[in-house]
Amino acid sequence: MPLSQLFNWRLHLLVVLLSLLSEWIGIVKIPLGPGTLLLLPLFYAFVLGVLLNPHLFSGTRRFLPESVSQAATPLILISIMPFIARFGSTIGPAIDQLISAGPALILQELGNLGTMLVALPVAVLVLKMGREAIGATYSIAREPNIAIISDKYGLKGPEGVGVMGVYVVGTMFGTLWFALMAGYLASLDWFDPRALAMACGVGSGSMVAACSGALAGAVPDLADDLLAFAGASNLLTYATGLYVSLFIALPVAEWLYRRLGGRRHAASTTGATTDDEAKELTREERPEADLAKTAAVLAMACIVGWIANTINGASLIAALPGMTILYVMTLIGLVITRAAPFYLPAVAWVSLVSIVMTLPFFPGSGWIVEQLAAVNFLAIVTPVLAYAGLALSRREFSMFRQTGWKLIIISLLVFTGTYVGSAVVAQVLL
Repeated sequence: MPLSQLFNWRLHLLVVLLSLLSEWIGIVKIPLGPGTLLLLPLFYAFVLGVLLNPHLFSGTRRFLPESVSQAATPLILISIMPFIARFGSTIGPAIDQLISAGPALILQELGNLGTMLVALPVAVLVLKMGREAIGATYSIAREPNIAIISDKYGLKGPEGVGVMGVYVVGTMFGTLWFALMAGYLASLDWFDPRALAMACGVGSGSMVAACSGALAGAVPDLADDLLAFAGASNLLTYATGLYVSLFIALPVAEWLYRRLGGRRHAASTTGATTDDEAKELTREERPEADLAKTAAVLAMACIVGWIANTINGASLIAALPGMTILYVMTLIGLVITRAAPFYLPAVAWVSLVSIVMTLPFFPGSGWIVEQLAAVNFLAIVTPVLAYAGLALSRREFSMFRQTGWKLIIISLLVFTGTYVGSAVVAQVLL
């Protein structure tokens, strides 16, 4: 995408306004049964972004052309980078606590199997779904999980329909669902907050941002520790998640599907997704591919986050050093991503850079941590959700209408099973 299109002034001005409005509204607490449902600024930013999306209402296109939505798509990944850097900066100072919790961090990954244990029986026994249930329930259906299904079954068959249906629902509502779950479970006092934080590391940047942000809002006294645990868990997910899905989760899903009496039949919940359509849905130009362009766009994303931070964070002057540090950390991580002899997602490298720079023995780490304290976690993730709401394409809205109510129910069960399963394992080990 041309650099001039990424600097669409309507897009960035609108995201600034939506973020400031959302931050001004603040956190709304709604009593719900024994717990409390937290509505965070990121929730309002996403909803407002969707309502103003030019692909949703034709009237919106009169003042927001579709080019605004197209420009927002690559901004999601780039604008999440400073949050990931801020995220990682909590790990360095808490390294001793993380080491002591090592076994719990590692083994809680197995809790992701809760995805299918909750959702697959419902899909097969209650909703009478066929083999699309396997693709829909073996994981949270992010890009690496789609690649596994594509390679093993192809995306035109029922398994591909299932994984793509959950992918679309997750793209539209996954971040909000994780935020709502995390905030509500934290209010119940059933789990150690650290276990809930570990369960946030699901391998999706926006989901982990929303989940950990909700926990930080629910338990502000432990915010730094919770973000550190969530960040460490997310790094482990990047390292092990693909292999757990391929060698454990998918075979278990196949076995359980057969045990439940499932049989192969054509998918009936939605039309098949072709490989080319799936690639178009999940394609994201890697930010390290063109470092010069990314550096310029990243600067704009940091400016937007810097302004949004003024409501519930610090003044522009006080937060300037911290935002500059996050910008530098992110660029260093992107350079390493491009130069490394093996591939690791850019968000993982950015997180590692920020961890190293905030370790107690790193020169100047005390000053770095002090400056970063002026940057509010929730404030810099709010614009990301505004970009996400505006970035939803006509194809994604269309797929959402076609996926049917069955896959929507299964998607929410998948996200719930993943999060609660990981939290339970972490709780037991802690």
